[in-house]
Amino acid sequence: PAQKRVRELAMLSKQLQQVHPNVLAKVLKQGTLYQNEEIVVINKPYGLPVHGGPGIRNCIADVLPILAKMLENMKAKPLHLCHRLDKETTGVMVLARSKEVAERIRLLFKTRQVEKIYWAISLGDPDPTEGIVEIPIVEKEVRSHQSHYKMTLAPNYRLSPEDGKVVKIRKNRNAESAVTRYRLLARSSACSLLELQPITGVKHQIRVHLAYGLGCPILGDHKYSHWSKLAPQKLPEITLKRLKLEQSKARHLPLHLHAHRLSLPLGEQIDLVCKPPLFFQKTLKKLELDLAND
Repeated sequence: PAQKRVRELAMLSKQLQQVHPNVLAKVLKQGTLYQNEEIVVINKPYGLPVHGGPGIRNCIADVLPILAKMLENMKAKPLHLCHRLDKETTGVMVLARSKEVAERIRLLFKTRQVEKIYWAISLGDPDPTEGIVEIPIVEKEVRSHQSHYKMTLAPNYRLSPEDGKVVKIRKNRNAESAVTRYRLLARSSACSLLELQPITGVKHQIRVHLAYGLGCPILGDHKYSHWSKLAPQKLPEITLKRLKLEQSKARHLPLHLHAHRLSLPLGEQIDLVCKPPLFFQKTLKKLELDLAND
């Protein structure tokens, strides 16, 4: 059944591309977490891109006019995007009812006044169990038999081979500074449940900091589990056993990264919390990553 469910999830993001935009808007409406006269907060489903692009028929941006009408009335103006989440990331997403509010919220994100808390299931556990990863990130081309682009670390320091001392190195001009706070919530079955707070907002920041900075890639992150190749993530024996999964089916495993909480200072402090999706909760159960016991 586990293999079947993992395949179903892979199918689901394909299906989201094939449904009628009205159906998609209805799904988003059902996942509304909060609304007032300025904002609408939705629970973003797995596998749904925020923006369109080649090969993408359905995305959140395209159904905002329909969603606004469903939530309010036929005269409602389209909703506006305030920030983005990766296609595979689930959870709290804020939409604004007007352009002005959207601008205001984007500025709050830009000036780091929005507190964002993510949950991720990672392979292995970080050492130390809590701390801050502060390593700049840059996009680089991976030259292999299939050339592709990936985000990677561009540290400002390295250890000198002669005496092991920390040496400052020349800064990469294109690198963006990136800071992520992390804390271990539970560990079991060679995996961990981590609470993450990105202080900056660089593309794929959490994924890169966990995989390359802490050596704990996110479960189901097939892109950042290796540097030089595009290959499915290799899972420890115990993890496969608990998930009742064969390694050959691991490529269907979804990314376990969830935008769990968002704190927005809009006049008053608005605290938005969103439960992880069902597949995430089931994985927690199977891996015995129990919050209560830890």
